[in-house]
Amino acid sequence: MVTKRQALRAVVLCLVLVAAVKLLLSEYRTERKQKLAIMDPGSFWHQGPKVMEAVTVHKSEDINSLFNWAQKPEVPEPPVKKEAGTAPLETSKGPARIVHLDLKGAAPKVKYMKQIFPLFSSLGADGVLLEYEDMFPYHGNLTILRSPYAYSMEDIEEIKSLAKLNKLELIPLVQVFGHLEFVLKHERYFHLREVRAFPNSLNPHHPGSVALVKDMVSQVMDCHPDARWFHMGADEVRGLGESQDSKNWLHSNKGDVGKMFLNHAVSLARFITERRSGVRVILWDDMLRKISPATIKESGLQDLASPTIWNYLKKMDTDGTLISRYHEAGFKGIWFASAFKGGTGIDQRWTPLDYQLQNHLSWIKVMNSMTKYPSITLHGILLTGWQRFEHHTVLCELLPVGIPSLAMCLQSLKHGAFDENAKMEAHHILGCNIKVEKDICEGSGAFSGSQIYHMVFYIHTNLQKEVDALMKHYHIKGGFSRYHRKYNFANPRIIGFFQGQLKKLLDKWETYIENFRMEMEAIYFPDTVEEWMEENVNANMDLLRENARDAERILKLNGQPKSLKTL
Repeated sequence: MVTKRQALRAVVLCLVLVAAVKLLLSEYRTERKQKLAIMDPGSFWHQGPKVMEAVTVHKSEDINSLFNWAQKPEVPEPPVKKEAGTAPLETSKGPARIVHLDLKGAAPKVKYMKQIFPLFSSLGADGVLLEYEDMFPYHGNLTILRSPYAYSMEDIEEIKSLAKLNKLELIPLVQVFGHLEFVLKHERYFHLREVRAFPNSLNPHHPGSVALVKDMVSQVMDCHPDARWFHMGADEVRGLGESQDSKNWLHSNKGDVGKMFLNHAVSLARFITERRSGVRVILWDDMLRKISPATIKESGLQDLASPTIWNYLKKMDTDGTLISRYHEAGFKGIWFASAFKGGTGIDQRWTPLDYQLQNHLSWIKVMNSMTKYPSITLHGILLTGWQRFEHHTVLCELLPVGIPSLAMCLQSLKHGAFDENAKMEAHHILGCNIKVEKDICEGSGAFSGSQIYHMVFYIHTNLQKEVDALMKHYHIKGGFSRYHRKYNFANPRIIGFFQGQLKKLLDKWETYIENFRMEMEAIYFPDTVEEWMEENVNANMDLLRENARDAERILKLNGQPKSLKTL
């Protein structure tokens, strides 16, 4: 039998245990609050919270204020429960830094996006601008627009999930006027061209034109129900005003090409905003630059969209002329666009770091001037990474080649300059040291795609040089020219002077290129691998192979008289 004294002792013991647990929980909450108090709620360098490092105060107070880079530590607000289907929460305070993925060339496989989306986030990006072009899985009447390697609907869902996981806002881009080569190249749509002979731009007066782009926009919007922004392109509308329909319209409207452009742009912007409430429209600004602010205001475009002022030059005008024009036109917000790659040469193979850095430093100066325009909001900056100048042109730098430049540019925007803090942070994330003056990131590199980065650099700096050096060999120039090979006419003694060197160089590059191809195939689809090899490798490799085959064949002829080569 349990006595009263034993029962009393048991009750007292329970009370002591409860008090001890409460004390421990109290200490844990206090410690956790202290830790939270030094976390940076606006940073997404890692999936978990990041403890703030010492804040460096930069000379440019305006730009720090603009991007809220030097935030004071604060305790994050409790997470807001988000209802299904609502727009994503803001990813950062201040204007967003958006990385542009141009998918009209060298579109990466989704498994590579799994690796680079966390990298984008850690480098300071807030979102991704997806320029789909023919990589979107169009269906129905638009199936013809799809690339053979277009993403599937399941791929798009995975991309959206990856973006959400890495706190990156997705902004889809669909061209609605110019740069519609991927559509107008098909004979089915020849009749919708503004210039019959060229696939660049849409005839805005043909009734089928608006129906076509509305269908394209609708399919992409349906696939991105949570998108808060939609970019409708509308840049570089080549040949506008040259179709007979346009000439007839211009004849009745005082030759106002600007108004013609605005009519189409406003129609599509209104369609997008009415199709889903709350979606905000973006368009490139170049077609607006020669249109008067009064004409723009009269069109109503300023109430439907925000222009993106783009400039990819190393040195550019920073006086804010265009900002003033769009302010006068009544736009409430604007975007800027820089370039981290693809904005220099049409066939650029290697990213010029200093050029891209200077472009971003110029943009920072423009951002500093935004305090002059308190009634116009800078929504963000799009760091463009063009993969082609247009649908029919060759590839620019591959994405892995541009990653160090992207890191440099994002860190410059974050810190206000590519100073020591920016360099150290980029080095820590990339695993290599960016040397702007050398156009290279030195070190092995820990970022995804670093193998391709280093292998492209080796090909870029050595393949052409080594082949050219061999072709200048005394005995090849003098005794094994194209003429000698054509007529199977060479002295075996002369062939012996270079054949071993030729074979050694060929074997070295055959092995290297095979390894490079394997790295490329892990990230890219077969068409990209074939195109890059054809444009950058095959000519030199074919020259080595042909010379090696010819040397072996002609050597066996033992210096016989000329005979026409048979292929």
